[in-house]
Amino acid sequence: MELSAETLEAIGRYVRGNLGAWMREVDLDRDIELRERTVRVEEELKAQRELMREGFAQSEKRLNLIQEQMDRRFEEVGNRFGLMQEQMDRRFEEVGKRFDLMQEQMDRRFDEVDKRFEDMRSYSTRWFTVISLLLTVVGVAVTVSSFV
Repeated sequence: MELSAETLEAIGRYVRGNLGAWMREVDLDRDIELRERTVRVEEELKAQRELMREGFAQSEKRLNLIQEQMDRRFEEVGNRFGLMQEQMDRRFEEVGKRFDLMQEQMDRRFDEVDKRFEDMRSYSTRWFTVISLLLTVVGVAVTVSSFV
């Protein structure tokens, strides 16, 4: 079916006259749909934000718990080091006491050795004196007997 130019002109004018209203209706439907989508997206973002906040709060609680555990462990290690230091101090004190006892024993032994040497010296001096006197007496006797 062929339409005349006048009919096409009339259709064109009718379409142009109503096209704005039709577009507004279509835009209105789209606008409502977009608004509904926007509201759903905003609600989902809000829910997501709340989940993130809860996740961050749980992470913070977990980190605080881990920090407390680490603090306790470091404190235990510090206590163990303190106990080890005390044990080492006691052992060094014991070793020092033993060393002092050994030093005293060595001093006594050296004193005893010094006394023995002194006794030997005085004893040998006595014998040396006795032998010297005897040799002198023998020498004098030999000298006197050669004159006689």
